[in-house]
Amino acid sequence: MSASRNRSRPEERFVDFLVELVENEDRASLAALRRGLGKKPGEAAESHPLILPRIPANASRWDEDAYYLAGSLFALHQIDWPASEDEDQRTNLGASFARLGRVVESESIEKRFVALLNCHEDDLPDHLRHAVSLLKSKEIPIDWARLLRDVRRWNNEDRWVQREWARAFWGNAREQAQQTGSTQDNNQSAD
Repeated sequence: MSASRNRSRPEERFVDFLVELVENEDRASLAALRRGLGKKPGEAAESHPLILPRIPANASRWDEDAYYLAGSLFALHQIDWPASEDEDQRTNLGASFARLGRVVESESIEKRFVALLNCHEDDLPDHLRHAVSLLKSKEIPIDWARLLRDVRRWNNEDRWVQREWARAFWGNAREQAQQTGSTQDNNQSAD
């Protein structure tokens, strides 16, 4: 299955490696990655042989930390967003939270999401760990390659990652409301 992916971006190759661990039922490696949860990236020494060979040579320290974080989070919740023929479909973490909001109607979902969007880079690993745990509890998929790419770009001055996540979360709600409104309008005009 993963051999057919043959993706070219470093983040995609990394996620393909992680998916192979699951497919090969390599529980020891997944456990080694999970030991990084709640620790600073790279602090769990047993994850080094799994992560370091897959980090691009020119990676910054922040990029390296993103790989460690993504590896440990993936080991916690291994459901990858299914491939879609619709390349324009939003699959970032905001889209995962939008799915969660359709499964669990709660104001706390939105509050957690807002806290995640507002968090400082130092707090991002903890916020993501809690977010991923929540998504895991309802078996909501995560686009792991996209999450890794987004974490690597979290500190961008214009906060485009956060805006894209927000667009996927609230934009989906707006689209659903518009669809519901047009359905109600059609039903009323049929009366």
